[in-house]
Amino acid sequence: MISVLVVDAQPLQRFGFRMLLESTPDIKMVGEAENGAEAVRWTTELHPDVVLMDIRMPGVDGIEATRRIVAAGGRSRILLLTTFDVDRYALAALRAGASGFLLKDIRPEELLAGIRAVAAGEAVIAPALTRRLLDAFTDRLGEDLCGTVRKDPRLDSLTGREREILVAIGHGLTNGEIAQRFTLAESTVKTHVGRVLAKIGARDRIQAVILAYDLRLTRPI
Repeated sequence: MISVLVVDAQPLQRFGFRMLLESTPDIKMVGEAENGAEAVRWTTELHPDVVLMDIRMPGVDGIEATRRIVAAGGRSRILLLTTFDVDRYALAALRAGASGFLLKDIRPEELLAGIRAVAAGEAVIAPALTRRLLDAFTDRLGEDLCGTVRKDPRLDSLTGREREILVAIGHGLTNGEIAQRFTLAESTVKTHVGRVLAKIGARDRIQAVILAYDLRLTRPI
């Protein structure tokens, strides 16, 4: 059973989520909050598997709430929701440690699939969407993407192959596409990806993509 905390400033939106989740056998809504401060408090008390978090809320918004929840070191994973295709706050929230980014108007089955994926430790933004999102936010990354690769001890821990895999992840390639590029079995790629994420301290592929951009391993294409 996947436990979910719903965080949204709009009562009708929370009601809609509640109706959907309560009708889903493998997902249980354990609480709801109307702002980020409540989200942090309830996450600490309830330890939900997934926090379904709106970005735009009065007071403590979804970005700051995400940052606080992740910094606390708990197991709860954050799935962000927004009403806009390219929300200007999304990248900041993903950098804060969120595990996914979805639109509020997606189909119910897609939202449920996203919750299940995040609960299983996956990222819910497909690689191609991840690349488009980051490209759209290039002017907001706050980094000079045209410079040389930045030095970072996390890169030093990677083997040559693992560094190539990180670059490929940064380009938004799927495991199958990486396997084809390097003539590897997909199972081998999956093992490499797992090691890369562990060595760089990334919770999922999204965090790996952001690191690749930050360290200039990847540039918009």
